[in-house]
Amino acid sequence: MRAVTVIPGVPGSLRLLDDYPEPATDEGAILVEALAVGICGTDIEIIEGHYGEAPPGTDHLVLGHESLGRVVEDPTGTLQPGDLVAGIVRHPDPLPCPNCAVGEWDMCRNGMFTEHGIKGLPGFARQRWRVQPRFAVGLHPALREVGVLLEPTSVVAKAWEHIDRIGQRAEWQPQTALITGAGPIGLLAALLASQRGLAVHVLDLATEGPKPALAGALGATYHSEPVDQLDFEPDIIVECTGAPVVVLEAMCKAALNGIVCLTGVSTGGRTIDFDAGALNRTLVLENNVVFGSVNANRRHWDAAADALARADHAWLGSLITRRVPLSDYARAYSPSPDDIKVVLDFTA
Repeated sequence: MRAVTVIPGVPGSLRLLDDYPEPATDEGAILVEALAVGICGTDIEIIEGHYGEAPPGTDHLVLGHESLGRVVEDPTGTLQPGDLVAGIVRHPDPLPCPNCAVGEWDMCRNGMFTEHGIKGLPGFARQRWRVQPRFAVGLHPALREVGVLLEPTSVVAKAWEHIDRIGQRAEWQPQTALITGAGPIGLLAALLASQRGLAVHVLDLATEGPKPALAGALGATYHSEPVDQLDFEPDIIVECTGAPVVVLEAMCKAALNGIVCLTGVSTGGRTIDFDAGALNRTLVLENNVVFGSVNANRRHWDAAADALARADHAWLGSLITRRVPLSDYARAYSPSPDDIKVVLDFTA
């Protein structure tokens, strides 16, 4: 079968193989026919050789951690042939650590977890893949065109769950949320904020293209000025850019008792002249919380599936700005300035 692969650590090794082996039954009982795979910055960094880990016994890694497929067979009866399904990306470490042992593999404490298409497990960018029932998330049939957004939605579902849990430390009635960054993660974070009934603000550098309209369609207010120039202090900030200046400004902008969730990953090696003492004073005296969030466990994937089912499917579809057939795979992995979400289409 056909599969998109790289040799981790080797830039320029992206290939579409025509003779990749069929998925082994020990990968999982559920056999799935691939429909689509979403592409994100993680894939690009793996292609550039920055990281990535092939499964044991091979030097190739199949890419793809944002999946959507159709069940071919499931002898366990968990799903039925024809059902839409996505595969959970991260698997618990083999020891397991205390968190992995209770299904909290997103909070793995020893780093021995594996991840499809990233670390030690073949990804979903192949025509057929297998999955264990506990890592298979069924989707409503109406999500056929947009279900590939489940993985990034699971990331923000976890972030919002942790925001809600931190908020319970005191009597807290948040009214406003600021989302910095209007990429897929940012816009999906804004979607979940709007589903919570918050007054939503989205900030991004783009002043043209689809981003302002997508934010507006959620009822959100769109901003393109720097964070420190905003004329309000949000109760909640979800930072999705990883841009160091934006991260620091967001940490300083939250309201009293505010919560700042960092989901963007910064690139190291950049030094910024910054008053750390003033930030410390603000965090302490205003009872503010700053925390990081990455990945998701099963309940977050289920929450994400529910959020997508309740969302405007036409709006979700607008997040997918390019659908590229598998035969033209290289173009899918070549970012364009106007991209929001690019999808590799296995049905074209």
